[in-house]
Amino acid sequence: MSDAPSSPTPPPAAVPAGWHPDPFQRHQLRYWDGGRWTEHVSDHGVATVDAPVAGPGPAPDAGSGLDRIEGALSLGGKAPHQIGAQVARTGMGAAWTGDGTLFGEPILVVNQKAKLLELNNEYAIHDQHGRQVGAVRQVGQSQAKKALRLLTSMDQFMTHKLEVVDQAGQVCLNLTRPAKVMKSRVQVTNGHFAELGSIIQQNMVGKIRFGLESGGSTYGSINAENWRAWNFSITDHTGTEIARITKTFAGLANALFTQADHYVVHIHAPLAEPLRSLVVAAAGSVDTALKQDAQGFN
Repeated sequence: MSDAPSSPTPPPAAVPAGWHPDPFQRHQLRYWDGGRWTEHVSDHGVATVDAPVAGPGPAPDAGSGLDRIEGALSLGGKAPHQIGAQVARTGMGAAWTGDGTLFGEPILVVNQKAKLLELNNEYAIHDQHGRQVGAVRQVGQSQAKKALRLLTSMDQFMTHKLEVVDQAGQVCLNLTRPAKVMKSRVQVTNGHFAELGSIIQQNMVGKIRFGLESGGSTYGSINAENWRAWNFSITDHTGTEIARITKTFAGLANALFTQADHYVVHIHAPLAEPLRSLVVAAAGSVDTALKQDAQGFN
């Protein structure tokens, strides 16, 4: 008997062309052209061409790509009114009208998946209305590293890799914090690993600061506003605040029994590259690269 999937019924016209989880399970994502699965595939943000598929395969459903892979990422779990309550607690509203995309929203709400033991960082990114526009997932952790993370705090000195995916489930940013001894550095590349810039720790004593750099130039900085590094002001090269990251209360149960953290990111105006990607990268790495580094100096 053939292992090829049986031919499905004609897909609904509402399903647009785009990247979706590979139904043939050969790769992470496969491109649906609106009527069939193509040979174009992607793994960890790197697009390649696969061998021809055996049969049309099951058509993707009409939901967003991120919704379809949400179970694999183990993200989400907050109702829209809870997201709205998080934003309200910051005392700040949207400064401009967004377009519903990860890079085009004035407010991003970053919620970590609640776990009793945090061995693999996972986050959902929502807009101010509770719509999930992206996600962050930690990749490349070996079982040995997870065991070390469980038993010690030494993992903060090891390499961490994160993928930021958009609402279609496609990798749009790769964040790498190489192994460090003292100061930390987060390398930011796009979904195809083309360099965008870096987030570089500037000091070790006092309120922690990070520079936003690209192509040898400094475009701005991230400045912790307290010694616990919970709230950050993000400024451009002139010192003008362009964004703000505020930690919000995760709820009593989460605070007592899990290590989940939750942040609201206010972007004061639409940004040009590379600042736009660097600010989104900062939002996605605040807990793994920024806050955890600060913990070492509390």
